[in-house]
Amino acid sequence: MRVRANLTAGLLALWTLLMALAGADVAMAQQPVDLELVLAIDISGSVDEEEAALQREGYVMALTNPRVVAAMGGGPFGAIAVTYVEWAGEDYQRTVVPWTLIGNEEQAARFADQIQAAPFASARWTSLSGAIDYSATLFAGNGFDGVRQVIDISGDGVNNRGRPPALARDQAVAAGITINGLPILNDRPNPWGGAAPVDLDRYYEENVIGGPGAFYIAARDFDDFAAAILSKLIREIAELEDGAG
Repeated sequence: MRVRANLTAGLLALWTLLMALAGADVAMAQQPVDLELVLAIDISGSVDEEEAALQREGYVMALTNPRVVAAMGGGPFGAIAVTYVEWAGEDYQRTVVPWTLIGNEEQAARFADQIQAAPFASARWTSLSGAIDYSATLFAGNGFDGVRQVIDISGDGVNNRGRPPALARDQAVAAGITINGLPILNDRPNPWGGAAPVDLDRYYEENVIGGPGAFYIAARDFDDFAAAILSKLIREIAELEDGAG
């Protein structure tokens, strides 16, 4: 009996050691980066195909802009990790481009090409809380270990499905995630005749953004989106303190 007990204890010790080594291997597999960034883009029913194309074009232009590329590769680790998500109602979130390491022009161009090549889809309702909740789950096990974790959420409407966005924001912030916003100010009635939201920038400030250094930059309309996202990405990636919002 004593031999069997010693054998069992030995096997347990070996198993514990193997699990510890496996955990160390997983930790070592996490590539250090300066930033883990989720780009979360509204494609709800209030965004028509032309506006959706303007959004994608804005991100493609910004991500391949030399100033943004320089910011992505300019930190201590020389790269950031980015994923591109489109969202609508509380049950619709889609990862369009998975987590990708970007530290140079070639990597940025490949990421932008995947955005352009993805088929467009739209869905009903607007759930900022659903977008935040989904985006917050994407950091765990993504293969990267960022100095900062940021969700960059853009949209043209207020939350009309799911729990209040402030609750989702607070939960994400408690997990160490910063949420920045890019509200698209637009006085055009939505496709079903409803009025455009009023003071969307203030709504984002009070209900969406949060965490260390959180900020928003408002786009005056969809045509202004490219310029707004360029300014926002440079500030976000370089963690600058000055700017709008």
